Amino acid sequence: MTTPDAHSRVAVVTGASSGIGEATARTLAGQGFHVIAVARRADRIQRLADEIGGTAVVADVTDGAAVDAMAAGLSRVDVLVNNAGGAKGLEPIAEANLENWRWMWETNVMGTLRVTRALLPKLVESGDGLIVTITSVAALEVYDGGGGYTAAKHAQGALHRTLRGELLGKPVRLTEIAPGAVETEFSLVRFGGDEQRAEAVYNGITPLVAEDVAEVIGFVASRPSHVNLDQVVIRPRDQASARRFNRRS
Repeated sequence: MTTPDAHSRVAVVTGASSGIGEATARTLAGQGFHVIAVARRADRIQRLADEIGGTAVVADVTDGAAVDAMAAGLSRVDVLVNNAGGAKGLEPIAEANLENWRWMWETNVMGTLRVTRALLPKLVESGDGLIVTITSVAALEVYDGGGGYTAAKHAQGALHRTLRGELLGKPVRLTEIAPGAVETEFSLVRFGGDEQRAEAVYNGITPLVAEDVAEVIGFVASRPSHVNLDQVVIRPRDQASARRFNRRS
């Protein structure tokens, strides 16, 4: 593992191999952070780390031992971006795929818990820590077919918001970012690699792109230490709710 400069602020970004995580890593590196890019796909995060002068750590947030090893290798953490997560399937609850539900809970909820718990002592020790958790509008709404994902995202949001109260008085800020439709690999993963079905999600609208969300994270990270942006909901203009869109022909 590359050792950050002793005076560098350190930002850990999970799910950094693509999409919002990759864009966030680039944004924070541009702000002067030494970025620890965490993901399962070694080639992608190594290439990213080389480009931004950061450090690649191959780890799966569902693997407790890998998360603990990652934490043990860091002497300082100023910012944590809990970005790893995702959805699988769009079936009604009566037809729920239990393995998909387990994956969504392990990745979105337990993954966030593992990483946050492991890095929390270092965030407190930094004297001005920041935890950014990427949830979703699905953490605030429910929709037909989305029971597994909305349940997991509601739980992830509850975890984050509970921690906001439990850390009151300690030098750590917490911000929840709840994006709407962002054109990344999200839908491709949800639909098991079905490109046509994934592309149809964004037909007729202008969705957000990963950089839109990353810019908000960068703004949050640049606020003075007394300012806590508790929750930010960001959707494209063409989206009013989780399932309500203005689709143009």
